[in-house]
Amino acid sequence: MPTESKPIQLATSCPDFELPGVDDKNHNLASYSEEVLVIGFTCNHCPYVQAYEDRMNQLVKIFESQSVKVICINSNDDQAYPEDSFEKMKERAKLKNFAFDYLRDSTQEVAKKFNAVCTPEFYVYDKNRSLAYHGRLDDNYQDANAVKHRYLKEVIEDLLASKEPRWKQTNAIGCSIKWKASA
Repeated sequence: MPTESKPIQLATSCPDFELPGVDDKNHNLASYSEEVLVIGFTCNHCPYVQAYEDRMNQLVKIFESQSVKVICINSNDDQAYPEDSFEKMKERAKLKNFAFDYLRDSTQEVAKKFNAVCTPEFYVYDKNRSLAYHGRLDDNYQDANAVKHRYLKEVIEDLLASKEPRWKQTNAIGCSIKWKASA
């Protein structure tokens, strides 16, 4: 049974983080100066995430010449789910040619700061790093051709045009974040 995110407080500041990426570099909030910052909680094994990987790459490519950055963070317990290990993340990123930064949250502290509950779950921050949107990438994870609303794309377009985002919050649907037993 899928997990669904709950509404959260909008217009909050983006939590800081310091995480290793599959590019073998450390990334933190200050690393990103783009006008729009998209942070997604994803992983390797979730079928919902896998259904969106190509669409996430396409989204990055649509905005590659604009001031937009997409980051995905894997916070899953890699002891219980070895396919979500850092090494497997590197393999997946290479296999799928990820166009976004893919970071590892091994302590799960970053996911807790964001109040993330499922994969994929997205947060879009404006140039002031204020939360402008929380929820899903689009309205149909099963069939890219049947999508009617491309929430992330439309919110990014609105923010780049200095407009109020037409979407504020949608319920993300996916696999639950796999919390460590002590979490």
